[in-house]
Amino acid sequence: MSGKVEAIWTKRAHGGVMDSADQATLVEGEGLVGDANFGATRQVTVIEKEVFDRIEAELPDSGPVMRRANIMVSGIRLEDSRDQVLTLGDVKIRIRGETRPCELMDEQCPGLRDALDLHWGGGAHGSVIQGGELRVGDTATIEVAVPVG
Repeated sequence: MSGKVEAIWTKRAHGGVMDSADQATLVEGEGLVGDANFGATRQVTVIEKEVFDRIEAELPDSGPVMRRANIMVSGIRLEDSRDQVLTLGDVKIRIRGETRPCELMDEQCPGLRDALDLHWGGGAHGSVIQGGELRVGDTATIEVAVPVG
């Protein structure tokens, strides 16, 4: 499956403003430089553009930045991608699990939490296993991880 990086965001603080960027640096084992979750367990969060295209048709006041994810991709299905490797340009992220939508979604746009609730609509979270520079427009692919050992 092949797609591309559509958007990049960092958050200054937990619950803080989401800043849009054309490029970002990701560090192996740490996450996205300048993001409030740098060094946390959930280093990076990823959403699908196609999910938000559908949701914006149902909820015109919604937008992908409301999900508060770091990266938006197109052409990639995140559902059931646990333990798969998402390659974004030179960066590799091991998907650890689904990012479940919470009540904060409805505070931004009533109905957004339910709209994101099915089929990993809230996206996925993962760990950076190969750092590097990431840019909007970079190629995105996803594949099953090769077992080590």
